[in-house]
Amino acid sequence: MTAPATFSRHRIAAIPGDGVGPEVVAQARRALDALDLELDWTELPWGSAYWHEHGRMMPEDALETLRGHDAIFLGAVGDPSIADDVTLWGLLLTLRQRLDLWANLRPVRLLEGIPCPLAGRGPADVDMLFVRENTEGEYSGIGGRAHRGLPIEVAIEAGVFSRAALERVLRFAFERAEERRGVLTSATKSNSSRYGYVLWDEVASEVAADHPGVRYERVLVDALAARMVRDPGSLDVVVGSNLFADILTDLAAAIQGGMGVAASASLAPDTDTPPIFEPVHGSAPDIAGHGVANPIGAVWSAQLMLEHLGEADAASRLQGAIEDVCRAGVRTRDVGGEASTVEVGDAIVERLTR
Repeated sequence: MTAPATFSRHRIAAIPGDGVGPEVVAQARRALDALDLELDWTELPWGSAYWHEHGRMMPEDALETLRGHDAIFLGAVGDPSIADDVTLWGLLLTLRQRLDLWANLRPVRLLEGIPCPLAGRGPADVDMLFVRENTEGEYSGIGGRAHRGLPIEVAIEAGVFSRAALERVLRFAFERAEERRGVLTSATKSNSSRYGYVLWDEVASEVAADHPGVRYERVLVDALAARMVRDPGSLDVVVGSNLFADILTDLAAAIQGGMGVAASASLAPDTDTPPIFEPVHGSAPDIAGHGVANPIGAVWSAQLMLEHLGEADAASRLQGAIEDVCRAGVRTRDVGGEASTVEVGDAIVERLTR
């Protein structure tokens, strides 16, 4: 039986993007429609096709357009016809920085029915939350190239670590740990990176003092990668820099079954700035149009969006539907199944409308 409709109206900007993006966004929207919510969608045709027509990934007034919405739902960005740095900096990274979406959340759970590549591990062993600093670090875009094309060509990439940015993301991560199992692991590399990560460790220790109920541990990023494979159950909330958390969350996605099930939220907590919700599998141009892309990551991202919008009941129902479908074995081929993108979407909608 369908639950009564809520009456909060939310304005959502949808950027289906490139490759499999439109395919998985369509299934996420079907699931949201099945919840009978009051959602006003604005579909924006930004991405690689827009670049080929206009010479840019999104229009000049993109930020103004997006600020008129409560949330942004993104499919994927990237196309082999355009250099990756052009597509990424032309849309996603620019939006994260210009909207100051400084906290990236990646839930990492192995759902029942999804095979894990780690022998002997099951759903009880994989339940982590990654908090990624999302606007600074090695992805700040600070640097340049000199003597292009010459044997003496030089490229300089500078990581940026500000006390203000570190304190806010670390405090946010400690608060998430307080809500979960009370353990926070900080991924760092201060033994060899003498400045940025030393400051990171110093700020983390200061913030830890304000959260005595959380067990704080500092782990070198390479050792943490090994620990994620060896003992994922020992990890609760993990906080890391833009680069380190990017790499570690892809490893985490593999542990939870693959990139196709990975969801994310990029937030500006305690502001009215619209956050971005997106699956993190990329545009996957090699399988685009074949109907085999896994929509779970997109639907899970929609569930995170509902939580942010205050639709707790709908978010819970959608999470339950995702888990039911995975448990029942309705899976795309990337996670050992034979279902199509639409068939997984059908199964989720069917459970929501029972």
